[in-house]
Amino acid sequence: IPGEHEVDLKLAAKASGNKKCDLIPVKELLPLTGYIRGGCSPIGMKKHFPTYIHETCLHFSSVFVSAGVRGLQLKLAPSDLIREAKAEICRLFEE
Repeated sequence: IPGEHEVDLKLAAKASGNKKCDLIPVKELLPLTGYIRGGCSPIGMKKHFPTYIHETCLHFSSVFVSAGVRGLQLKLAPSDLIREAKAEICRLFEE
């Protein structure tokens, strides 16, 4: 989602077909994803997790996501991010 917004967890649950969803507790992040807090990226996790990207990404020629290290960003075309993360486009916050 755009940086100035927050994920609406109810919309995220709906998009993912779950009753509810929540953030991964920080202590579980590294063992589960292989990334530290602040460096979690939808690309290159230890195992594939369903990824949902807000529909506004399609309005831009490029987007930035974490490159897997805190403070390092990766710039890429939304279509490349969607393909590599096997992501679904959906609405994740109220406008």
